[in-house]
Amino acid sequence: MSQARTSIELLSQYAVYHRDQRNIATHFVGVPLIVFGIGVMLARARFGLAGVTLSAAWVAFALSALWYLTRRGQFLLSIAVTVAVGVLIALAHGVSEGSTAAWLAWGIGTFFIGWVVQFVGHYYEGRKPAFVDDLVGLLVGPMFVTAEALFSMGWNKALLAEIERRAGPTHLRDLAHI
Repeated sequence: MSQARTSIELLSQYAVYHRDQRNIATHFVGVPLIVFGIGVMLARARFGLAGVTLSAAWVAFALSALWYLTRRGQFLLSIAVTVAVGVLIALAHGVSEGSTAAWLAWGIGTFFIGWVVQFVGHYYEGRKPAFVDDLVGLLVGPMFVTAEALFSMGWNKALLAEIERRAGPTHLRDLAHI
């Protein structure tokens, strides 16, 4: 049985698809919108378990949190991304309680807008999204955005340097010669 990839391996592989600074910037908008939209859509699916009512959104959150917390190498990052996703899921529950039309508009709308923003970013990048080659990229996206936010605050320069060593530095791709 193969070992799970470490945080550094996952972030480096994801970073290869995300070197254009405009693409990274779009991910700060697109990824949270997608996570929020999924949370909204799953928040209405509820079921009882051991006398407690749970939503499918909280179950999905628990499974993703377990995945984040079991990635070796960057426990603080795992905690940070788990908290960030948990906040988005909690907010999603707040808007899922309205009318069916409002629930669908928030869920589908934010999910769709998030993907449009992502695809604009990948136009700047000149590459397809990472998840096309590896579905795990759908889980790594929130981790990557959280790491980038922490890097912008000066956190873990050694991790940033290692990712850049493996994936290359960020840049602005020249679109004039496409």
